[in-house]
Amino acid sequence: MPQDVRFDLPFDTPVSEHLEHARSRHLRWVWDRGLVRSQAGFEEYRSWDLPGAAARTYPHASAADMVVLMNWFSLAFLFDDQFDSGRPDRADRVAEVARELVVTPLRPAGTVPRVVCPITVAWAEVWTHLSDGMSLTWQTRFAASWGRFLVAHTEEVDLAARGLAGTLDLEEYAAFRRRTVGIHHSIDAAERSRGFEVPAEVQAHPLMERMRDRAADTIGFMNDIHSFERERRRGDGHNLIAVLHRERRCSWQEAADEAYRMTADRLAEYLELEARVPQMCDELGLDEEQRARVRMGVEAIQHWINGNYEWALTSGRYAADKESPAARAELAGKGSLDDLLTV
Repeated sequence: MPQDVRFDLPFDTPVSEHLEHARSRHLRWVWDRGLVRSQAGFEEYRSWDLPGAAARTYPHASAADMVVLMNWFSLAFLFDDQFDSGRPDRADRVAEVARELVVTPLRPAGTVPRVVCPITVAWAEVWTHLSDGMSLTWQTRFAASWGRFLVAHTEEVDLAARGLAGTLDLEEYAAFRRRTVGIHHSIDAAERSRGFEVPAEVQAHPLMERMRDRAADTIGFMNDIHSFERERRRGDGHNLIAVLHRERRCSWQEAADEAYRMTADRLAEYLELEARVPQMCDELGLDEEQRARVRMGVEAIQHWINGNYEWALTSGRYAADKESPAARAELAGKGSLDDLLTV
């Protein structure tokens, strides 16, 4: 399944005018914080173009906030690659670091991490900036979404360490993917990027909950399609195409076609739900200022669906034909060129 598979998305989203300004500062920060520890690791990281992803998913952030958001992006992606299938004992260290990442938003901003490695130290710094100016309600919601994502990540690592990465059935995998894709806290961060908060009664409404879930499904499944070649190179069974291929005993192409259909169905469900947002606002009796914040919340979801899609089409992270130290490491079962879990 090639990386450049196209979907028909019904909305366009802008790209931040601060992309290049923030990119150079972000890349310097990544190097200075030890989030890449070799030239080869840095070149691989740069090929992913995470600044481009942040500029598309948070297009209204200020120049300074765009740097913060890019820095935050790097942590989730780099941490995701730290498990080495050739060293299953490393799952314990991944879990230890993940616990530290979970509790950071629950402590006073600026607290020194108890578990020290480049990722935990960098996250403590980023959270101080990311939480600045946001209410305790927002911080608690973000912390919960972030925590669920990290717990799911450690579960994924644990399954891989025990040789069970390819054992979830389709229903189990779909529910699991909704957590591992990490979209809920990413949508939460969009509020910080634009200086607003979706009203609490809207966030708690079943319609908004379902919209966020369907957006997570759509993005997760699209990502599985675009990243399939990389994940097959790594021997990663946590991919929708791989699950369909195994469970339905069909060809890879048939599995890819079914994954595409499932993704389109999730997107259609999301759009049906989005069309009911004005009715929800009437039901809750929202005033015009509250409705404006709801509209920005819906735009944040749209930015993530389309922005992530546009980025994934060209990111070097998902390149199918890649000759590099990173590709050779993936074939050998290594998640990353650089170890970021030690001091």
